[in-house]
Amino acid sequence: MEPDRMEAIYERIFEISPSPLIIADYGPALRRLEELRAKGTTDLGSYLDRHPTEITAHLGRIKVQRANRSALKLFEQPTVEALAAHFPSCLRGEEGGMVRQELLAMWNGEHDQTWEVRLFSAKDAIISAVWMRSVLSADEPGVVLIALEDCREKVGYRAALEESERHFRGLFEHSPNSLWEEDYSAVKQRLDGLRKQGVSDLRNHLNEHAEFIDECMGLIGVIDVNRKTLDLYGAASKTELAENLSKVFRDEMRVHFRDELIDMFDGKLEYEREGINYSLRGEPIYISLRWTVMPGYESNFSRVLVAVNDITARKRAEEYLQYLGTHDALTGLFNRTYFEEERGRLQVSRRFPVSIVVAEVDGLKEVNETQGHEAGDNLLRRASEVLKASFRGEDVVARLGSSEFAIILPETDANAIDSAVQRIRKLLEMNNNFYQGARLTLSIGSATAEKGTFLVEVQRTASDRMAQEKQLRRRGLRSN
Repeated sequence: MEPDRMEAIYERIFEISPSPLIIADYGPALRRLEELRAKGTTDLGSYLDRHPTEITAHLGRIKVQRANRSALKLFEQPTVEALAAHFPSCLRGEEGGMVRQELLAMWNGEHDQTWEVRLFSAKDAIISAVWMRSVLSADEPGVVLIALEDCREKVGYRAALEESERHFRGLFEHSPNSLWEEDYSAVKQRLDGLRKQGVSDLRNHLNEHAEFIDECMGLIGVIDVNRKTLDLYGAASKTELAENLSKVFRDEMRVHFRDELIDMFDGKLEYEREGINYSLRGEPIYISLRWTVMPGYESNFSRVLVAVNDITARKRAEEYLQYLGTHDALTGLFNRTYFEEERGRLQVSRRFPVSIVVAEVDGLKEVNETQGHEAGDNLLRRASEVLKASFRGEDVVARLGSSEFAIILPETDANAIDSAVQRIRKLLEMNNNFYQGARLTLSIGSATAEKGTFLVEVQRTASDRMAQEKQLRRRGLRSN
């Protein structure tokens, strides 16, 4: 192809290139550097530190000779002459960055450099770009091609991505739930290893190898936690929490984690359950836990999100409601409902002989009428103290209502009951010596059932014997 024809093609390529292209004369700038060398300058960086105006002057020494359509459009200039006049100001703000680096590159004889820069158009629009500087010929180092890549769209995408990351980081950090980002990959590898060894039922395997549970608990890696987690567990920092995980996951947690391992082994990627963790102060925290393998990490479990809700208040309320349903509010002893349920359970058990003691506070009605109900309530509380102290922890001591109490004793014969009644009478005497006010006396009856005897009948017999003792006391034939 003829040289003129080739030149015309290159000219056309230059002109219609979608990339902004500028040909500039750097001859004046190179001559200035030679002047500095001639004057004895050996360290240009130090010289520029002492003479910062030299950097600004460098911009004025660059002479724009040609620019294609894309370059004129980028800088919002109508002609090459207008761009040449505007050119020094398009790099304002870069004096301490890219322009300085360019001078140092030229000083060191480097012909090709690339920088990220911030440019300004004729209308002061900010242009984020990549500035690529190349010397076209080693024979003419002053002729430089400047190719620009407009990165505003990329910067916008990056900014949007950063904003999205900030958004989701904010959701994570400020979530009202405790959030844990964890790495279960080592646990997954151990489970996969068991499967390769032929284990198909992890539940049975764990029954024989309980140490595997503790091993897997130690393999969990905590990647991050949010602020709510630090507050919930009483940790001052993420580091403090990470260093004290053994205080958080212990005791009952081991039972729950066993079930989690079974779920993982069975291929579940999410599950929910309740459990107990502990704060760093040692306080139990009842939790509701949701465990989820993050999308994209199903093959290795290297990213798992664990959301934890503190349900301690709910559990306490449930326990209190359960307590109210089984206990007498005044004395704290079991109530009639619980006593009767326990009596029914023991009826079909193997814990015979079973004995029942029935006791009633004497003179409660008279105390209520003459001293007031508060004095009567105090008498009932004193009676509950005596009865509770007289029997074993496994015995069911209950207030059946008004002034009547009953105790059911599994695996207890008549001789043991006689001893228990003697303890009651001794403690009654001590109680009366300790408290002022109305004297506490109890009418007591007892009966013992062997296997095959109905406990309802045994309780009725004990009640009848208690009533007989009360009648005798009223007649003055027996004192407490």
